[in-house]
Amino acid sequence: MRFEPRSAWPRFESVLFDPGQDSRGVFEQPDYFVDLNLDQVLQSLTAGREEYDLAPFFSAPLRDVAAIRYRQAVLCDLERPPVFAVVAEFADGMRRMRAHLEQAEKLRNEFQRQSWFVDAVEIYCAALRSFAEELVQCEVSSRGLQGLRDYLAEYVDSGLFASLAVETEAVKRAITGIRYRVKIQGLRVTVSRYAGDTDHSERVLETFARFRQGAVRSYLARLTDFVEMNQVEERILDCVARLHPDEFAQRAEYCERHRDYLDATIARFDREVQFYMAYLELIGRMREAHLPFCYPSVSTETKGMVAVGTFDIALANKLVPEHREVVGNDFHLEGPERIFVVSGPNNGGKTTFARTVGQLHHLAGLGLMVPGREARVFLPDRIYTHFEKEEDIETLRGKFEDELVRVHAILEQATPNSVLVMNESFNSTTLNDALFVGAAVINRILEIDAFGVYVTFVDELASLSEATVSMVSQIVPQNPAERTFKVLRKPADGLAYAWAIAEKHRLTYDRLVERIGP
Repeated sequence: MRFEPRSAWPRFESVLFDPGQDSRGVFEQPDYFVDLNLDQVLQSLTAGREEYDLAPFFSAPLRDVAAIRYRQAVLCDLERPPVFAVVAEFADGMRRMRAHLEQAEKLRNEFQRQSWFVDAVEIYCAALRSFAEELVQCEVSSRGLQGLRDYLAEYVDSGLFASLAVETEAVKRAITGIRYRVKIQGLRVTVSRYAGDTDHSERVLETFARFRQGAVRSYLARLTDFVEMNQVEERILDCVARLHPDEFAQRAEYCERHRDYLDATIARFDREVQFYMAYLELIGRMREAHLPFCYPSVSTETKGMVAVGTFDIALANKLVPEHREVVGNDFHLEGPERIFVVSGPNNGGKTTFARTVGQLHHLAGLGLMVPGREARVFLPDRIYTHFEKEEDIETLRGKFEDELVRVHAILEQATPNSVLVMNESFNSTTLNDALFVGAAVINRILEIDAFGVYVTFVDELASLSEATVSMVSQIVPQNPAERTFKVLRKPADGLAYAWAIAEKHRLTYDRLVERIGP
C-alpha cells in the first residue's frame, strides 16, 4: 500500500483539453446555432444525458490545431468497440453511484442515508477497480486515454484508494453481520440481541416440500418495496442501533470522514467522456444507414475548404429514422476563391447546402468527425449567419431595413478568419436593389478576406469576381418540378429569379397543380 503524494502521480487532467490548454471560461450557445439547426442536433445529443451538462462542450469550438487533433485521437480510440464497451461499463457504474447518492439525500432517516452512502462508495470502488483492470487490456493510442490509464492505475494502486476500499468493506460487513430478534405481541414490538435462536426456515420448507406438485399457479401478491422506511421499521432500526452502538458509530464516522471521497479527476473524466459517447451514438445511427463520416483535416493557416459526400447532419438525423434518402454534396474553395454563391429553384437544397457549410466548420472545430467521405476546413475565429427573420414591430423597421442593419453588424465584426453563412438575404426587395446591395455585401466580404456561402436568387452575383464560385441547385431535366437536392459547381442558369417570381405569385408547376388540379 503506497502513500505517494499526488504530485508524483502521472499528470492527467482532461480527455477534452490538451494538457496546458486553458479549459476554463463561460461557454454560451453561439448565435448561429438556431440558423444552422445545431440546436436540434444538440437536443438529440444531450437527451438522456442531462446530468452531465454537455451543452457547453458542444457549444465551444476550438481554434488550435493541436487541441483538435488531441480530441480526434481520443474519439478514434473510443470508436473501437472494446474501448467503448469498457468506458460505457464504467459510466454505468458511476451513474448508479450518483443515483445512490441522490437517493441518500432524499431520505429522512440518518441511518438509512448512511447505508445508501456506503453502498455508493462500494459501487465507486468496484467500478474503478474494474475500469483500471480492463482499460489496461485495451489498445489505446491517444494521449488522452493513455494519460487516463496511467493516472487510473496509479490511483487504484495508491494507499488512498486502498484505504477507502478496505474501510468501505469493513463498515458494510460490520453492519450486515448484525443479527437481532424481533418479537411481536399484538401491537407491541420488542427488539433484542440475537442469542443463537434456531432458524426454523429450512424445517418449514422441508415439511411442506412433500405437498409440492410441480409448476402451479402462484397466488402470491407482489408488495411494493418502498425505499423510505415506515415508522415501525424506523423504531426497530433505532433499537438495533442502541443494541450495537459501536458498529453504527463506526459507520457514522466513516461517512463523515469520506464525505469527499470522489476523486475530482475521475469525476471530470466521467462527465467529459460523455461528449464523445453521445456523438458516437448519434452518428452510429446514421452510419447504419450507410452515411459516411470522416476526420477532417484542419488548418489555421491555409484558407479554403473541401468536402466530399457531405450532408446536413440535422436533416439526416430526421430523415434516417424515417428511412428517407439523405443527399450528399461535393464542394471546394481553393486559391483565391472565397465565397460560394448558390442559386437555383426554391426548395432545391440551397438552404440545406448553406447550413451544411456552417455545420462542417462548427463540428470540425469541436474535434469531431464530420459528415462526408473527405473534408478539409479552415478553423474560423467565428461563424456568422444571416437568415431570414420575421419582422419585429418593436424595432420600428421594415424587413429590408432590418436585414441591412443585421448584415452591417456582421460585417463590422467579421475578420479575415471568419466564416459567413448568408441565406436568402434581401429577398424582400426588388431585383435591382437585391443586386446592388448583394454586390456591395459580397465585395465587402472579399475586402475583409473572409469566406463562406451566399444564397441568392440574383444570378449575376455568382460571377461577380474570381473569388466567387457559382453553385446551382439541380432539378430533374425531364420534370422541372422535381428536385434532386444536388448542388453542383456550375455557372448560374439565369432562372433563379424567374423561379423566385413564379413562387411568389404561386405560378410554379406545383402551385398551379394545387390550384387547378392535374
